[in-house]
Amino acid sequence: MLLRFFVLIVLSFPLFAEAKKLTIIHTNDLHSHILGFSPSIDYTPYTTEDDQTLGGYARIATLVKNIKSSQKNPTLWLDAGDFSMGTLFHLSIRQTGFELNLMKEMGMDATTIGNHEFDLKPSGLANIIESALKSGNIPNIVSSNFVFNKESSEDDALEELFKKEVIEPYKVIEADGLKIGIFGMLGKDAAEVAPFSKPIQFRDSVTVAKEMVKTLREKENVDVVIFLSHGGVFQNKDISEDEITAREVNGIDLIVSGHTSQKLLQPLNINNTLIVHTGDYGKNVGVANLLVENKQVKLEKYELVEINDSIPGDPVIQKKVESYIDYIDKNVLSEFNLRFFQVVAETDFDLKKDIIESNIGNIVADSMRWYVDQFEADPDDPTTKVDVALEGRGVIRDNILKGKTGKIVVADIFVVMPLGLGMDNSMGYPLLSSYIYAWELKDALEIMASIAPIKEDKFNLRVSGLKFSYNPNRMIFDRVTEIYLGDEETGYKRLDYSKKNKRLYKVVANLYNSMLLSFVEKFTKGVLAITPKDKNGKPIKDLTLAIVDSNPQKQGIQELKQWPALIKYMQSFSDTDGNGISNIPEKYRTTLGRVQRISSWNPINLLSRANNITLFALVVVISLLGVIVGLGFFVYKKFRK
Repeated sequence: MLLRFFVLIVLSFPLFAEAKKLTIIHTNDLHSHILGFSPSIDYTPYTTEDDQTLGGYARIATLVKNIKSSQKNPTLWLDAGDFSMGTLFHLSIRQTGFELNLMKEMGMDATTIGNHEFDLKPSGLANIIESALKSGNIPNIVSSNFVFNKESSEDDALEELFKKEVIEPYKVIEADGLKIGIFGMLGKDAAEVAPFSKPIQFRDSVTVAKEMVKTLREKENVDVVIFLSHGGVFQNKDISEDEITAREVNGIDLIVSGHTSQKLLQPLNINNTLIVHTGDYGKNVGVANLLVENKQVKLEKYELVEINDSIPGDPVIQKKVESYIDYIDKNVLSEFNLRFFQVVAETDFDLKKDIIESNIGNIVADSMRWYVDQFEADPDDPTTKVDVALEGRGVIRDNILKGKTGKIVVADIFVVMPLGLGMDNSMGYPLLSSYIYAWELKDALEIMASIAPIKEDKFNLRVSGLKFSYNPNRMIFDRVTEIYLGDEETGYKRLDYSKKNKRLYKVVANLYNSMLLSFVEKFTKGVLAITPKDKNGKPIKDLTLAIVDSNPQKQGIQELKQWPALIKYMQSFSDTDGNGISNIPEKYRTTLGRVQRISSWNPINLLSRANNITLFALVVVISLLGVIVGLGFFVYKKFRK
């Protein structure tokens, strides 16, 4: 009887076993935002309660250190990618790998590769990781859906890092008796906006996620499965990649989401999968306390911690950051006669991003048109002057805030347009100038009117040299209704964008947006097609030939980079208060009506200046109505008999 009692006790023991705790600290889309912002000169990591800036790696380091030291249970810091590209710090990342070393020293355990890690091409990403390995330790890097090209050598260096297991498809971390399986991937939308990732391709996230779960659950026998996804949570649930993965793949306990900058105050719970997303730039850090029992995971507590001035910065980390700022001044910015904290202009209002039109978007587009004219405009040849500048909202990365003093420094301007790599392999997107017809300009504006509502607002355009209106109720790819060329100073004139107008118009864009033209043509099945041309109307097949040369007297093409354009444009402004610093003009305080969204169901507004797409649709509708009326009449006649 006594033996039977003890057997029952032993058999029932697992039922009384306590669940184990696991704490996950998570970030995403840090984008080299190592300082708090904005403005940079307001950031005070050594003191608290005296500035309004958010973020900053020194503050994050303090938070992570405090959490890890106070928790008795296993605690991991995981990141969902796009850790690089976004501030002056990334300008020398290929040579130093600074961000990866710093994140590891701060306590990061694992990250994945985002689309912006490919801004410097696969070879550049390999350079970043190799440089970081030479300088110190780096977080685990997991990525599961890369497909390398066997015929091209352009991705060989990155492939070699996979072979050496520097980058792994998954990682199993064991702590306090728990086995935690971690894998990562680049999502479909992120891959589409990573033109420099070629020749690498990416397998379907759902398919690979199922394979990873099977491997981790069955082969590795893990207790917890965590997916570091650079796929994202979208407002449109039909294309919300991480939500789709959670619904279609069983066995993922936690998705640390990145890419879409959607701040989730509390995790989503779909199919017993938790999804978390902090927003971007380290302004917030997520902390999820999980309970793990019999390979089942439950959320005990979640907190999204704002990284503000109540958190003192870690002095060791901050000293490393300051030393690196000196390095950038000496080794990067000196070439441009600039300094990290050099005051360029001042403002008494904020310059902020918005969906339809924004004051920062207007000043960016104006700077492009102005800057190219400094190098290419010939007073004796009006056709050399830029008519229009176009910029995508997704490439404008940050706001400029007036802060305490209104002073705008180089570092604050750079973060507005920080991305890219030139054809010459140097940092920063170059500016390209070419000529297009008026109807092609309309097609370009349809990217905002017709594609943006489908593919999210990053496809919205910022314009200079024109203003336009569109009706979202019109037939897709025929929503732009009016275009006017000109500006606020000289006035606007209505543009004839019919094919009767054979004049060529000079347009400026950066390399990234120019390369996306092929995506637009493919996405619209050729309905929207824009072919860059030279001033004589000859198509430009090699975009290198459209790059603006900043020094034609020098051999080769000296790429005119986009990021200095805004700095130089701001320096050109008048000093209206006599203190020796340029002032942002009052015209930029608000938007300027360059983009007008006019919603109307009036038949005249729906059909005026209709293109062939609308006319074809109209014929189809009328034909269908005719068939319906005819059938109705036939039925009526038959039954009347």
